[in-house]
Amino acid sequence: MTSDDREREPATTGRDAGPPGPDGLTVGRTAALVGVSVRTLHHWDEIGLVCPSERTWAGYRVYSGDDVTRIHSVLVYRELGLPLAEIGRILDDPDADARHHLRRQRSQLAERISRLQTMVGAVDRMLEASRPGIRLTPEEQVEIFGADWRPALAEEAEERWGDSAQWAQYARRAAAMTARDWQEVMAATEALNADLAAARRAGVAPGSDEANALAERHRASIAGYFDCTHAMQACLGRTYADDPGYAGTYDALEPGLAVWLRDVIFANARVHGVDPESATWE
Repeated sequence: MTSDDREREPATTGRDAGPPGPDGLTVGRTAALVGVSVRTLHHWDEIGLVCPSERTWAGYRVYSGDDVTRIHSVLVYRELGLPLAEIGRILDDPDADARHHLRRQRSQLAERISRLQTMVGAVDRMLEASRPGIRLTPEEQVEIFGADWRPALAEEAEERWGDSAQWAQYARRAAAMTARDWQEVMAATEALNADLAAARRAGVAPGSDEANALAERHRASIAGYFDCTHAMQACLGRTYADDPGYAGTYDALEPGLAVWLRDVIFANARVHGVDPESATWE
């Protein structure tokens, strides 16, 4: 059995868990105090790493305050990855005082914390790089999508539609897009919205050739994210008119645009054999 095997074993009960001595703690109480097993303390005693200073009249091991301090030092050095034999040599160095040990422990712990923080940052960047959807920093998202953009929107959308096949398709495509790609997408979207608003102001009638062409441009813009059928587009049209968030966005471009866009989409869907009133997400 190796020392590591011993240290992984649970605390035991027996004579060492008995009553404490007058000036210290038994091995059972010491083990509970410092968070190691009784078997570990037995092993450290056997190899001379931490030996209890006293024993009671009944033979119980008794650890003093200095013994417990030494145990804590062992735990710190062990956390730093030092083998037990080297830890013993360090602690038994006659030329080093307690404050020297504490300063050395603190310095080594600070170095380890710094390395761990660097590793956490690297893992965070790896998680962000592997996250489905928009692979832009929050600052880049605001720069590209505008000051009203909320970076949390992508996470909210994933929570709402993350289980759908369309979201999976969108995630694959979005993961491969660069900041320049998103800039081009936003430019095309803004141009489409401007043309939709202008057509609404000009009184373009739903079902007309011009309106149908705009409906197809709209469907093509959605198809850039996932394959969008005319039935799906009809479902989106209902959402644009009924959802206050979407309606507010479109109506801010041109009053009444949300309902008009729904009607345009519905009329074009009928041309392609889809009943928009009963259309479902396919």
